[in-house]
Amino acid sequence: MTSYLKIRRFRDDQINWVSDNPIQLNHLHNEIIQRVISVSVKQTEEKYGSLPCPFTFFMMGSAGRFEQSLWSDQDHGIIYQQRGTEINDYFLQLGKEIACGLLLAGYAYCDGGVMASNPLWCKSLPEWRQQVTNWSNNSNWESVRHLLIFIDGRSLYGEASLLNNVKLEVYQLIHKEDLLKKILNNTLYRKKGIGVLGQILVETHGPHTGSLNIKETALFPYVNGIRLLALKGNIMETSTLTRLEKLSEFELSFNMKELYKQQFMKLLILRLSLSQSDNYENSHYLPISPLSKKQKEEIKEILKNGAALYRYVRNLIEKEDT
Repeated sequence: MTSYLKIRRFRDDQINWVSDNPIQLNHLHNEIIQRVISVSVKQTEEKYGSLPCPFTFFMMGSAGRFEQSLWSDQDHGIIYQQRGTEINDYFLQLGKEIACGLLLAGYAYCDGGVMASNPLWCKSLPEWRQQVTNWSNNSNWESVRHLLIFIDGRSLYGEASLLNNVKLEVYQLIHKEDLLKKILNNTLYRKKGIGVLGQILVETHGPHTGSLNIKETALFPYVNGIRLLALKGNIMETSTLTRLEKLSEFELSFNMKELYKQQFMKLLILRLSLSQSDNYENSHYLPISPLSKKQKEEIKEILKNGAALYRYVRNLIEKEDT
């Protein structure tokens, strides 16, 4: 526990130096998480013996996309090479140790249980292959949601090829089972950001009254739209900006790519500089009344362009499906 608390102190010492730079901030998150995993592996080996086989630990959600804010919850999984009851138990213990270590280092548990301490997200390579096949075949709302979460996976420790092999199969299954339309439907709900009178729509009740929900209203249209285009174009990268960079002119014109890259980066910077960053929950909300007229106009432009991007992607996929 002492080592995890040392990592937490390291986080607290360093975070302010990178609090206005999304790229540097996410490099710091990487370093903190990798330090936690190293300690967790050592602790687990001391309790249960040496690692029984190669494995990879991967992050999903905003960490998988390299888009974390100052605070972040946990979204992660483990893939290990060989199956077996004792091996399964070993890596589940490692997953629990990592989740506990990350909590002590400042990362809240995932409310939905998307963590390597959950058997659903901690499996052998053969079991993972079977699981993603089942998700693709079932293709109900929950299964498609699980596929979407997994697609944003990025290896931070161990044998990255284990994750890459499963992700390759997922991409093949999505095209084979013609799942793009179902993935679109899974992300279709979009919290509206601008009202009929051109005003920014804020929360009207609860602790965040008067604030814009940045995550659902501003970030999600870009993240979900670009992910869909990346899936369509077989782009394996996880960050929204890198996915944009890799898209072909056929999927998105050069001028549109440049516009959305600029808007998304501006959004990440504004989230860091203007949101309430005292805890994970508050970091998703941006109080609107203290903002200048220029800042409000910038946010409106980001919201309008995000909505336009998502409409474009929706129309593209729906047109191909007819």
